[in-house]
Parts: sequence; C-alpha cells; structure tokens
Amino acid sequence: MLVKVDHLIEGCIVSEDILGRIGYPIVKKNTVLTNDLIDIMKLFLIHTVQVEKTLISGEPFVPVEVILEEIVKKATDFTQSENGGKDFISLFLYTAEEYHKQFQLWQSGIPIEITTVRQLLLPLLNEGLEKSVEIFSLHHYSTVERYPYQHAVAVGLLSGFIAEKLKYSKGEIVQTALAGTLADCGMAKINPRILQKSAALTIQEYSEVKNHPKYSYQMVRDLPLLKEGAKIAVLQHHERLDGSGYPISLKSSMIHPIAKIIAVADTYHAMTSERLYRKKQSPFKVLEMLEQDYFGQFDLASLRALSSGIVNFSTGSSIKLSNGKVGEVLFINDKSPTRPLIKFINTEEILNLEESRNLYIEEVMNI
Repeated sequence: MLVKVDHLIEGCIVSEDILGRIGYPIVKKNTVLTNDLIDIMKLFLIHTVQVEKTLISGEPFVPVEVILEEIVKKATDFTQSENGGKDFISLFLYTAEEYHKQFQLWQSGIPIEITTVRQLLLPLLNEGLEKSVEIFSLHHYSTVERYPYQHAVAVGLLSGFIAEKLKYSKGEIVQTALAGTLADCGMAKINPRILQKSAALTIQEYSEVKNHPKYSYQMVRDLPLLKEGAKIAVLQHHERLDGSGYPISLKSSMIHPIAKIIAVADTYHAMTSERLYRKKQSPFKVLEMLEQDYFGQFDLASLRALSSGIVNFSTGSSIKLSNGKVGEVLFINDKSPTRPLIKFINTEEILNLEESRNLYIEEVMNI
C-alpha cells in the first residue's frame, strides 16, 4: 500500500524500491525500515512509499492514511485465502511470532506441545509448497531481533521443500518440516545472555551453544506425532558428511537423511539472513559457497533440490547483479546455472558471469 513517509513507523517493510532523483534505489525492496532510514527518506524529500500491510513483527500495519488511489487499485487485486485472508508472507511472520511465544514457554520449562507446533506449521507449509518462490524470499524479512524465531520456521519450510523435491511422501515431508522447525528448540536451554550477545562468543560460550542439538533432542525425544527418524535428525542437524560437525562428529553413512536435509536448509537460511554478527548474503552467492567452499560437508542431492528453488530463472529473465546492474539472461550453462550469459539492458554489453567471479546474481527481477 502507498503511505506517506510521515506516517511510517519502525518495522514497516518496503514493497518496492524507493528511487532517488537519478533513478538509483535509496532504499531497496523488502528492506525493514528503522527510524534512521525514515529520517533519510525525509532528507531525500521522498513523500510516499509502497509498504507491506504487515509489520516485521507480524502485526498489521494500520497507517493514519493510505493514499486513496492505492486503496482503489489494491481492492481489485486482493483475494482472501483459506488461511483467513493472510498472504504467505503475513502468514509466515504471524507463524514466527507464534513460534516465539512457544519458545518463551520452553524457556520457562514447559514441555513442547507438538500438536500446537504442528497446527502452526502445516497451513504455512501447504501454502509454501504451492508457492515455492515465496519460500526463497523469506530471508528478506529476517531481522536481527527476530532472527531466531523466523529462522526456525524458515528452516522447517525449506526442509519440507527439499524433501518434496527428493520425492518424499506427504507424511515424510511433514516430519521433515517439523524436525527442521524444532531443530533449534534446545536454544531455549541456553543462557539468553549468550543468545543475545552481539560481540564474538568466548570459547566457553560457543561450546555451550554447540550443546543445543543435544538439548533439542532431549526436548523432542518423548514427543508423540514425531517419528524416531525426525527426532534423530534434530540431534544430528549440525553433523557434516566429512565428520567436521557436532555434537558427535559423525560421518556421512551415520547421519540420518532428514538431518542431511535440515543441515542444508539451516545453513542456507542462516547465511542469507541478517544476524547480530554477520550481514546477509545473496542466495545465489550462498548456493555457490555451499557447493564449492563447503564441498564435502553437505548432501549433494539436498543441495541440488535447494538449487532448483533458487535458480528459478530462465532465458529472457531479468536479473540484478551484485554491482546493481540489471541484465537479461541469454544462456544458462547446466554445469554452472548460477552464472549465466547476460546482456545488460542499458548498454547491450554481454557478460559471461562464469568469467567474472567477483560478481554474482543478487536477485531475479521477473520469473
């Protein structure tokens, strides 16, 4: 919806690039606004901004005034879905906040109510598998403060997506998604001071954090509705095929298939999200890193399944590069799908991204 800058509040999500006078984005689409960013827009004499109807907290944004033309335009586009009128992103933010409430209960010592977690996750999972492109936009909505809870829900969705691509049955997909969502539930047993620390962790603090898979397993071990394989996957989701993981340093043949899926989903979302100690990175860059820099640590079948959701462009698609330039995809090399041949839209210059390793795809402009 189109809103006056004076009516914006912290937590609003920008739904379209905010352009300056020379046509360069001052604030990019999907940015979560802070008071500082709102002040910057005022300095640039920006008067109106397109924002989502939902705040990053998951609550609806009800501005003092919405531009009338926008109300008329959007009214014809808006359709209510089976989940009560929430679109996918709104439903995701809502689910993450509800997960947060469950997490606070676990911190106080109350056991996991698996039925509640399942009821929260399933509508979002079903919607996400129908609109898989939306799943790969979730990192845009991650904030430092809410990362742990959004991460848990996103890992569940990504794990379910990978399981579906690997031809798991519906029941197995649900089990995989539940395990992904609960993989970090053991963080509830970690000192909150450690979880909220913005500086580098000490050796002792990091050792304590590395215990969270054990805590998670203890919390899910006796849960009904969660099968044994999913419970084992919760314990093993930080294990790596080459034995470099934790908490037991298992190698490939000893790691449960669901754990291999969650490992990919967990690492991908973590690397593409804004965190206390690290900036978010492009999904395309992260995919390349998982396949090349971390070669031998992650399951290749799971990586390929993940890749099928990220590399969702085709010949003719418009993509934005890390240098801000926009180009059209001319040719995709099957051996290196994240590095196609590109023609820049403004200059007609042709670039083989395979030969320009300092650049990478930032996002797909149209699908």
